[in-house]
Amino acid sequence: MISIITYQDLLRAGNTEKDRMEFVKSAIGKWKVCSFYQTALVADQYDRKQNPDIQKFTKMLYTVTGRQIPDNYSSNYKVGRAFFPFFITQENQYLLSNGVNWENNATSDKLGTQTAEFDTKLQDAGHAALSAGCSFGFWNLDHVEVFTALEFVPLYDEENGSLRSGIRFWQIDEQKPFRATLYEEDGYTDYIWNRRKDNGEYGEYGQVLHDKRSYIIKATGTAVDPDKIYEGENYPTFPIVPFWGNKKHQSEIVGIREQIFVYDMIKSGFCNTVEDASYIFWAIHNAPGMDELALAEFMQRVRQLHIAITEDAGSVAQPQQIEAPYAARETLLTRLEKDIFKDAMAFNPDDVKSGSTVTAQIKAAYTNLDMKVNDYEYCAIEFINGIMALAGVDDNPTFTRDVIINEADKIQTIMMAASALDEEYVTKKILTILGDGDQAEEIIQRKIDDEVTRQRELETELEEAYRRLSEQTEDGDLNEET
Repeated sequence: MISIITYQDLLRAGNTEKDRMEFVKSAIGKWKVCSFYQTALVADQYDRKQNPDIQKFTKMLYTVTGRQIPDNYSSNYKVGRAFFPFFITQENQYLLSNGVNWENNATSDKLGTQTAEFDTKLQDAGHAALSAGCSFGFWNLDHVEVFTALEFVPLYDEENGSLRSGIRFWQIDEQKPFRATLYEEDGYTDYIWNRRKDNGEYGEYGQVLHDKRSYIIKATGTAVDPDKIYEGENYPTFPIVPFWGNKKHQSEIVGIREQIFVYDMIKSGFCNTVEDASYIFWAIHNAPGMDELALAEFMQRVRQLHIAITEDAGSVAQPQQIEAPYAARETLLTRLEKDIFKDAMAFNPDDVKSGSTVTAQIKAAYTNLDMKVNDYEYCAIEFINGIMALAGVDDNPTFTRDVIINEADKIQTIMMAASALDEEYVTKKILTILGDGDQAEEIIQRKIDDEVTRQRELETELEEAYRRLSEQTEDGDLNEET
C-alpha cells in the first residue's frame, strides 16, 4: 500500500463540506511527505534530466582540525547523464509504441476520441507509471485522462486494497489559487483555496467551487438556461484505475539511483580535474625577492607583450603545465555504464551496433529487456481491462514489441522458406520487415495486375503465331523453320 491516507479516513472525516474540505487539504499535505511521493518527485527530476543528487552535491575541504568547509576555489562542474529517461522511455516504447492490437477494430474508437486517442493516453500513463511507480487513468465518459502520482492522492480501501476514492490537486503558482477535486464513487466535488489579504497579511480560505456532480451528465439547452442539467448517472465502480509500472509497485529509479549518482560524480570530477589541470603556470627561478605585487606585474606584462625582462641575469621564467590523469576514470566510467544497463535490465544499442550482427545475437541482447517488459505487460493489460470494464467493452488486447532486427538476415530466412509458404504471405512479411507493411495490399494487387497483363500479352502472341501458322499451312509454305 502506497498511501498513508485511506478511504475509511474519508468516511470518518464527517459529512459537512467544511469537514470534507479540511480532510482534502490535510490528505494532500500528508501525501506530499510520504516516501512514495518523495521517491516519485526525485524520479520526475531525473526524468527531466535534472539529476538532483549531483546538483545538490557540494565539494568540501578539510582544515587541519578536521572541520569541513565548502571548496570555493576549484572547478565545480555538475554533469548529469540521462540514464533514467532513456531507460523508462525505452521500456515504455518497446511495448506500447505500436499501439494496442484489438480483435475488434472498433474497440480503439470506443476507448478514445480524435483529440484523446487511447494509444496516446496509454503511452502517457505508462511513462508516468514507470517513473513514479504508479499513474492513474480516469475514464471520462468517452476517453481516458491521465493523472500522475505528483498530482493525485489515492484513497485505498483498508479491507480489500481497492481504489475507492482519490483527490486530484494542482496550482499554477504559489500566488495563484490552489485547486482540488475529490473523486468518489457517486460523483466528484471541486474545491478552491484563494489568497486574500487580512490585516496586512495574506492567508488562504477555501470554498466549494462546484457541488458534487455525477460523472455522466445529460443536459438540455434553452435560451434562458443554456446548460440545464436534467439527468445524471455514475459508473458501476470507481472510474479511476491505477496503472502500476511493475509488480513491486515502486519507481524504476529504485536500485539504480545510487549508481547514476556515482557515475555523475565521477564524470563531473573528471571534468573538474581536466579544467583545473589545464592552467599554465610560470615557475620563476632565482627570484626570491619578488613579492606578490612584482609577480602580478610580471604576469601582466606576459599577457600584454608575451615577453618579460628580468634584471637578474640568473632569473629564468619557465611555463609549466599539468597532465590530467584519465585512464583509471575512463575505465571506471565504462564499467559503471555497463553495470547500470545490466541492473536496469535495459537494452544497450552499443551491443549490436555492428552492421554484421546476426538476428540470434540481437535477440540475446534483448533478453533482459524482454524479461522486464513481460512484467510490465501484465500491468498494462490489467490497467486496460479496468478501463474496458468502465467503458463496457469486451476485447482481448495484445502488443507488438518494437524490436531492432537484422533485416538482411531476417529476409534471407524468409526466402529460404518461401517455397513452402504462400506468395502473398512472403510479400507481406518482407514489406513488414522493411517498414512498408501498410503498402502490402497495394503492392500485392499491383503484382496481380502485372501478372494478368503479362498473361494477356502471352495469349495475344500465341494467337498471332497460331494465325500465321494456319495461313502458311493453307498456302503450302510450311518449311523446317516454320
